[in-house]
Amino acid sequence: MNEYPEILLAFLKMGCFAFGGGYAMVPLVERELIKKRGWTNMDEVIEWYTIAQITPGIIAVNLSTFVGYKRKGIFGGILATIGFVLPGVSIIVAAALLLNNFADNAIVKHAFAGIRIAVGALILDTVIRLVKGFSKNIKTLAIYFIVFLILVIPLIPGLVKSPVLLVLASGLVGLFIYREKSPAAPGNNEK
Repeated sequence: MNEYPEILLAFLKMGCFAFGGGYAMVPLVERELIKKRGWTNMDEVIEWYTIAQITPGIIAVNLSTFVGYKRKGIFGGILATIGFVLPGVSIIVAAALLLNNFADNAIVKHAFAGIRIAVGALILDTVIRLVKGFSKNIKTLAIYFIVFLILVIPLIPGLVKSPVLLVLASGLVGLFIYREKSPAAPGNNEK
């Protein structure tokens, strides 16, 4: 079977049900791409999420592009991106055209409140899944808890809590901790 239509349809389906952004769609990615189709695995998805966070654009769209590219190259990446974005853009255009008429409706307000709660639950589920994925390594957990403490506890007055600086600093720490030593590096002479 030609895999291009399958890529497009898979990401159209995911685009229809991916409420709440990139992390809220991890259960959907796991079901559709890992369990149902076997196109990837959770370790690879976690790596792509990491890259998607530091790449300009929306995490879920970047992830779609990565998976499509892995399956069928550039055209697969384009199809996956279009498939994922098309439902959301269509819904936003329709909502923008209709919402002004119904924005003050109590039913609409309650529906959005319920959606917010569901998205919060999906994001919490994703956090738990991601923590399980990297909790096997004490160094990774140490980096996580240090960054978490910097964010939630005012340890040092005036400390800049910029997500950009924290991501860059964590990347540098990870690079330093996990770098592989070259045989020609000083101190690695084995005789």
